[in-house]
Amino acid sequence: MENTTNGELASYIDHTLLKPESTREGIVRLCEEAKRYGFATVCVNPFWVKTAAELLAGSGVGVTTVVGFPLGASTTKSKAAEAADAIANGASDVDMVLNVGALKSGLLDLVREDIAAVVAASRGKAIVKVILETGLLTDEEKIKACELSKEAGADFVKTSTGFGPGGATVEDIALMRRTVGPKLGVKASGGVRDAEAARAVIAAGATRLGTSSGAVIVSGGQGSGY
Repeated sequence: MENTTNGELASYIDHTLLKPESTREGIVRLCEEAKRYGFATVCVNPFWVKTAAELLAGSGVGVTTVVGFPLGASTTKSKAAEAADAIANGASDVDMVLNVGALKSGLLDLVREDIAAVVAASRGKAIVKVILETGLLTDEEKIKACELSKEAGADFVKTSTGFGPGGATVEDIALMRRTVGPKLGVKASGGVRDAEAARAVIAAGATRLGTSSGAVIVSGGQGSGY
């Protein structure tokens, strides 16, 4: 990835706007930038999925949304319903938050079933990424979360919500990649704000980047957001 141009990084990026105060004007701008630069998807809260899908129709840019966000402590039934509703509104990718408390309680079957329910609601219709919230986990818990995500049929594991402590690190991406193997995707999110950081996490094994600094990254600047 060292020789990858800034423009080529665009295909890795989920161009993100998840702030609670996000307006329709902001979503329109996000989608316009995504089309201009050729980002993989936009990432928006569930309320904005239908708007984003309409704005991006025919563009080749997908729509990512979040489920059980940002705490991961919703019930399994509500997470599955939220995923199904988002897909019906046009979501191509579902980023669900792992039940961190259940993982730390040793309720591993529950964590696996939680993920599997969202996978079942999404299968064949949307990509499922599992947000681990790595800043809250030990390395052993990160490994277990990746293993459970893989067992449950998820397509990706993802570092962070951007609302918790810490963000994507090269070390965590490398650990996640070693754990899930070559077939699952690994999404780096939180703190990827310039092209140098983007290349570093991709070199470590990331295949998708979640960032609100997508336009800055591809134009060679320095971002300040998610």
